[in-house]
Amino acid sequence: MRVALIALAVVVFLVVSFFVARWLNTDTVERGDVVTLLRAQAAGDGDAVVAKLECADAACERLARENARRLRTPGKVEILRYDSPTSHALGSKEGEVRVVWQAPGRLPTVQCVRVARSGSALTGASVTLQRLSAPIGRESSCP
Repeated sequence: MRVALIALAVVVFLVVSFFVARWLNTDTVERGDVVTLLRAQAAGDGDAVVAKLECADAACERLARENARRLRTPGKVEILRYDSPTSHALGSKEGEVRVVWQAPGRLPTVQCVRVARSGSALTGASVTLQRLSAPIGRESSCP
């Protein structure tokens, strides 16, 4: 009986650990998607930026391409600050992620990325990037 209880406890622990890891991994996926988006923008690749976004209208695509043209810069993109209202969401949630990034030889750039999470740790979560703003003031917050 004791062995069965220990085995059950181990199985429960492993199942709970799996779902906690799955939940925490969604934050990593979100941040990775945003960094990939910003790297494409800094490379001046408007097509890659648009492909990464799920724009709802033509204005979103125009802005994404304009950002890529205007913010094109050589060098590695470094994330200085990442503020996500969707971080650690247990279920579906949307929000504006405020990202401060910099490339060599440039002052920091602040932008907002509209992020939508769907699903949960039980069903599997997904991250969708919906919109990328033009640069905002360095002390500004996202809408």
